[in-house]
Amino acid sequence: MNKFIINDSWVTLDQIDLVLKSGTQVVLSEEAKERILHCRAYLDDKVERHDSLIYGVNTGFGSLCNTAISPGDLEQLQRNLVLSHACGMGEEVPAELVKRMLLLKALGLSQGNSGAQLETVERLLFFFNKDILPVVYQQGSLGASGDLSPLAHLSLPILGEGEVNYLGKKRPAVEVLKQFHLEPIKLRSKEGLALLNGTQFMSAYGSHAVSNARNLWTKFTTIGALSLEGYDGRLNPFQANVNEIRRQKGQIEAAELMREVLNGSEMISRPKEHVQDPYSFRCIPQVHGASKDAIDYCATILEREINAVTDNPTVFPDEDDVVSAGNFHGQPLAISMDFLAIALSELASISERRVYKLISGTRGLPPFLVAEPGLNSGFMIPQYTAASIVSQNKQLCTPASIDTIDSSNGQEDHVSMGANAATKLFRVVENCYSVLGIELMNASQAMDFRKEKSSESLEKLRAQYREHVPFVQQDVYSHELMKKSVEFVKNQMHAGS
Repeated sequence: MNKFIINDSWVTLDQIDLVLKSGTQVVLSEEAKERILHCRAYLDDKVERHDSLIYGVNTGFGSLCNTAISPGDLEQLQRNLVLSHACGMGEEVPAELVKRMLLLKALGLSQGNSGAQLETVERLLFFFNKDILPVVYQQGSLGASGDLSPLAHLSLPILGEGEVNYLGKKRPAVEVLKQFHLEPIKLRSKEGLALLNGTQFMSAYGSHAVSNARNLWTKFTTIGALSLEGYDGRLNPFQANVNEIRRQKGQIEAAELMREVLNGSEMISRPKEHVQDPYSFRCIPQVHGASKDAIDYCATILEREINAVTDNPTVFPDEDDVVSAGNFHGQPLAISMDFLAIALSELASISERRVYKLISGTRGLPPFLVAEPGLNSGFMIPQYTAASIVSQNKQLCTPASIDTIDSSNGQEDHVSMGANAATKLFRVVENCYSVLGIELMNASQAMDFRKEKSSESLEKLRAQYREHVPFVQQDVYSHELMKKSVEFVKNQMHAGS
């Protein structure tokens, strides 16, 4: 079986996606193990030889940072931290994101600046490799002192506490440990903080969203080209010269993709009676392009974060330094995820406007894209659904990152609310797939009323789509077709096909 080895190399978002999709096993390199052991040995020696207070190592937490803890209570201190902070509420985090959290937490701890035991990091990877997925809840993190509550739930099972999802069933973690003849981990000084401080809840959601955003962008642009064909739109807004003089990278890429997928189309080449198209068609390069630039920016921020050390305090063994700082603060992620939600929401917004034009009964298309309008409502109400979803997206795009609420007796007096940005963004992503499915339904239906063929790539897309969703002759139960359409754009459609 292929293995992904954690060493000191930069890890890309694409590598994370590949590991998760392929079921690749993840292991630590010998160099990573040495870093972890070296840091742990240094920290043990420092605690044993020095009486000075080190935050979170031999002190309490948050506003209790000046409360000294006796050496005999250090293990209990860390265990208590995990137990007391596991207070999440709301819906469970989806399994695919919990697995991503496990991997990202192991990556962060492997860098040798956190003081985690080797056994702790290897237990996280054991859970990852065996698909033993802790039950984690979506609500509870302020996204500032790390994702405390979600990461506490993620960490409980290695202590023999909490619950896991394993082989399709929710079970007490201690039962699954016994099944594998494993003892619960006994935490050493600082380890509870190493596990709970960090941005892996936000980064898991954010990196998942970036992966989907790239996919959505290509598919929205490709299906936008099919809608343009169905609407009998013009090609000249997408030619290279007019887009290149705008100097915007995303715009140039969007226009290039439009030209690529429309290349060879009979429909786009036929004479046009109209001089120009509505903005929802004509301005695809400008609108989709702006979203592409935002996606690329957010990808950069997320990729930096998954390669970062984000717990506190940070340990520098070779410099004999333990620094209490703020690398757990989620502001870079909070702002980026709010930005990404806006960028994706705009792709869905302009998509819904193209749907509205397609059903308007103009440019030789029947009203609501059905042969006998009046007797049949046709595609009237799917547009309502798209409008409802787009409106919800706009509401979800109210930035979480502009909010803050004092916590821990004022010690933690500015928080990012990045966890809320993350869960809102997840909903926006899912909503975008729904709108995308509705646009493809309408674009395909419109093209079935045209005599001319589109390009080879778009005709191939239409043929694949019609294997799942048929042409609508008269009113049918629309929900089932819409579900199939969304499933197609999510899982069957190859981007740019």
